[in-house]
Amino acid sequence: MTKILVTNDDGVHAPGIFALSQAMRQLGDVTIFAPATNQSASGHKKTLFAEIPVAQTTLRDGYPATAITGSPADSVSMAALGIWQDWPPDIVVSGINRGGNMGQDITYSGTVTAALEAALTGVKAIAFSLDNMEANDPADYAEAARVAVEVVKVALARPLPPLTILNVNIPKIDRVKGLRLARQGVRIYFDELVPVNDDKSVYRITGPAPSGVYDTVGTDVWAVHRGYASITPIHLDMTAHQFMAELSVWDIEI
Repeated sequence: MTKILVTNDDGVHAPGIFALSQAMRQLGDVTIFAPATNQSASGHKKTLFAEIPVAQTTLRDGYPATAITGSPADSVSMAALGIWQDWPPDIVVSGINRGGNMGQDITYSGTVTAALEAALTGVKAIAFSLDNMEANDPADYAEAARVAVEVVKVALARPLPPLTILNVNIPKIDRVKGLRLARQGVRIYFDELVPVNDDKSVYRITGPAPSGVYDTVGTDVWAVHRGYASITPIHLDMTAHQFMAELSVWDIEI
């Protein structure tokens, strides 16, 4: 039977992973390794030189899961390093994230970097995110879960290049207009620094949800803003290849 590892960054008891795990059970045998608590915007963090507690838990329907007191990447890495004796899976599916992961979001996203951690081990992986920061019930993820089934169904039968994942974003809409192949767009952030106490020794970073450059045709931000699900191939080679020639003529002497 097809082996599917499901993970996320919102935490093992988040409604998005519950919806995703239920959807993936249509396609194979699902195993869940996910953070014990919310790890949103944790990026590609791997916990080293510190203890990482592991506990068995269940989802709201009683389905078993393993809770990792670490990052999303830890969840995948620890499964690969031996906690899960059935490694490797046929695919790792990460999400469904509460909120989009488009443009520069991918550098922050634990959802995306959990999938990238799987790619580092040579396993096919896909990240799914719903562009809805108010999604707090599994029913809110129904359309995103439907999209995930269709994408994973095809991806299981197709190869991905080394160190490459698929990043899928689904709009907040009852029925998507379709799926669009998209490149990374540009996000616009509105972060605010807010002091928590009077002596300003403790702060919080907060602010409204990001927007984006919506009029650049062919980007993930453009597609989702117009009611399409976007699918973007992402790889771990972060070299700015288009800048290499210009950089080569810089007069740097050491």
